[in-house]
Amino acid sequence: MERHQNFGYDTTIIHAGQSPDPTTGALATPIHQTSTFVFENAEQGAARFALEENGYIYTRLGNPTQHSLEEKMAALEKAEAALAVASGMTAIAASFWTICGNGDHIVASDTLYGCTHALLSHSMPKFGIAVTFVDASNLENIRKAIRPNTKVVFIETPSNPTLTIIDIGATAKLAHEHNVKLMVDNTFMSPYCQRPLELGADIVVHSATKYINGHGDVIAGIVLGQKEFINEVRFVGVKDVTGGCISPFNAWLTLRGLKTLGVRMERHCQNALEVAKFLAEHPDVEKVNYPGLPEHPGHELAKRQMSGFGGIISFEVKGGVEVGRKIMNSVKLCLLAVSLGDTETLIQHPASMTHSPIPREERLKAGITDGLIRLSVGLEDPKDIIFDLDQAIKKGSANTLDKPNIKLTF
Repeated sequence: MERHQNFGYDTTIIHAGQSPDPTTGALATPIHQTSTFVFENAEQGAARFALEENGYIYTRLGNPTQHSLEEKMAALEKAEAALAVASGMTAIAASFWTICGNGDHIVASDTLYGCTHALLSHSMPKFGIAVTFVDASNLENIRKAIRPNTKVVFIETPSNPTLTIIDIGATAKLAHEHNVKLMVDNTFMSPYCQRPLELGADIVVHSATKYINGHGDVIAGIVLGQKEFINEVRFVGVKDVTGGCISPFNAWLTLRGLKTLGVRMERHCQNALEVAKFLAEHPDVEKVNYPGLPEHPGHELAKRQMSGFGGIISFEVKGGVEVGRKIMNSVKLCLLAVSLGDTETLIQHPASMTHSPIPREERLKAGITDGLIRLSVGLEDPKDIIFDLDQAIKKGSANTLDKPNIKLTF
């Protein structure tokens, strides 16, 4: 469907990749719940396997429902092509296995989602792929880490969970000077708030479980980039290595959730900014990480390369891990759960949960302290989120009985 190219972004979110079903006129994209596809003749089957003819072969390689999702995501990220897969980790792993082999090298940010860090630090070396972790917010660190055999620089921005901002354009320029690809995990922002390919990145990956779907009922991933690379990931990284194909039903659910991306992200960003301002003024909060706050070290860069500050906040409370645990056990509206980007506000403790695979020394070096709390701000009334956090912080923090109540103004 080409008409989305002439429409505004919010219209593209709704219409790209989707048209009424030509057979029945159904408005919603059908769920093509099939494992295989029938060929008209032997010649057609051979032509499709040889990639000489477009068409479907087997759902591990592609499916019409999946294709609609891929077209929509490619339009939203301004990519030549997209591939929908079983999970965010499939998107990341299949991309790496497509690019890298024995004897190659990866430069990665030292602040990453815990399972990504585990993949790079534990699994890649088993197959002869070396990985160097650096503070990627300093370009000089990346420059020093690049070797003749480096194939890719991998970053998250904002990083998970410290919300560090990395200059995508400058990092892409540096990587390309050394004939190295730049891969960006854009899960925290979604294409609504940030489009790394437009800033010079070569590959973008998403955990579509998060903001892309937005409703907490799907596990899915997306890889985006040039068509040639996406074909390689489809026919090597997924078909031959990981096997991590997305189910037609999950592709359909993701399409369904994606239609409201614009209105959801606007509200996530608005709510998060209000909550971040509240936390920044709270006497029992030591530090707040949110790029929408002027005091955040990456605030100005975030304003240049993002069109919204996102819905994720991390903060550190006075009293460390024990106080943090009490706070999480005291919330009533916020839900104690990992993941992010859902309509509900989710709260969790990275050091003991999502980032527990990272050795403590490395975790602390990356700024993921024992007392850090990550908050995925949902779509509830922000006054209710703030009230819940305030009562939980008061219960969890020491010496709060002698402190006056905080005045909340809206």
